[in-house]
Amino acid sequence: MTTGETHQAIEATFRIERARLIAGLARVVRNIDLAEELAQDALVTALAEWPRTGVPANPGAWLMTVAKRRAIDALRRHKMLLHKHEEIAQTLDQTFDGAAEAIAAIDDDLGDELLGLIFVACHPMLSPDARAALTLRVVGGLTTDEIARAFLSSEAAVAQRIVRAKKAIAKAGLTFAAPRGAERAARLPSVLEVIYLIFNEGYAATAGDDLVRPGLCLEAQRLGRMLAGLMPDDAPENAEVLGLLALMEIQASRLGARTGPDGALVSLTEQDRSRWDQLLIRRGLDALARAERLNGEGPYVLQAALAACHARARRAADTDWARIAALYDRLRVVMPSPVVDLNRAIAHSMAYGPEAGLGLMDEIKGAAALRNYAPLPAARGDFLFRAGRLAEARIEFMAAATLTHNGRERAFLLARADACEGKS
Repeated sequence: MTTGETHQAIEATFRIERARLIAGLARVVRNIDLAEELAQDALVTALAEWPRTGVPANPGAWLMTVAKRRAIDALRRHKMLLHKHEEIAQTLDQTFDGAAEAIAAIDDDLGDELLGLIFVACHPMLSPDARAALTLRVVGGLTTDEIARAFLSSEAAVAQRIVRAKKAIAKAGLTFAAPRGAERAARLPSVLEVIYLIFNEGYAATAGDDLVRPGLCLEAQRLGRMLAGLMPDDAPENAEVLGLLALMEIQASRLGARTGPDGALVSLTEQDRSRWDQLLIRRGLDALARAERLNGEGPYVLQAALAACHARARRAADTDWARIAALYDRLRVVMPSPVVDLNRAIAHSMAYGPEAGLGLMDEIKGAAALRNYAPLPAARGDFLFRAGRLAEARIEFMAAATLTHNGRERAFLLARADACEGKS
């Protein structure tokens, strides 16, 4: 293996093992920054030794062994420093019970520690932006520059969010152990919210010229798979984890068909379904089945069931819109939201005609959350277009085009407005 190939192997291994390394180290040293430094030290050691000695048979274990040694050295240095200050010696004894305990802690099952790291990074006390940034940085391994570009923010702003989040975690004295029982159930929605926020920004970019950012979707899917793999199979709360995973897998299956050769948006009903990723659909349907076996009836399970209706239809004409409308009726009960109501109106318009959708739309058009929300006039424009009210439809499409911040989406809406003139 050439030096270049060895470096590629090191980088690939480190990306896979990085979160596990940091999780195990953070639990012992109780400091995310220090844990990241120790993991990075292990990478530097690998870069120096592997080109000379070759890639070990178990590279992940090799990195963990090196990281362990660095952690133990750090603990010993910390212990020696604290021994120089008699007034805090008692705190040392309570915090660290020697290097043997540190070794034992790092040797514990890393599954729970990785789960603990995810729950800390997504703690509800942090703002949603800070949770997303910290999760992508610590668990996902993205650089601050990559996170900034993903969310169209400055690198300095993202770095500040991450620093503030780490300080808040340290100040709160959070443990890095995976929460159990009621505490896990209480914090799980925050974890799922952050992962889905990351996925959604990749699936439907809120700004910029790209409609989709597949890299963000892949990262969210990876986090979802990781979380599902760490949760107990029979835990009731795992239903929503599996529901989110199913939802992301099924939605991601359509990424390759959402845009045309010129990058323009292709609506769901117009997509070439032969381009849908059948492997991701099978994975999604399997996760949904597991969630339903746990009697899942939460928001993510229901949304995954909605996505499954589209995935199972070979042609757009085969879509079971009546079932989708019924699922939205149930979803608005467990997740009341003007956006859910808007999507419910769309489903009812497809199942029972555009006038049915317009009737439901009239009930929500004054919702404050939908003010300046481009999908609202876009949906109303579609209802009116299908009802043959083309002049009114054009007005709605033009209004939606002025509200969107995505260039590709704006072009799509303007094209629909032009189509109204062409048919009038």
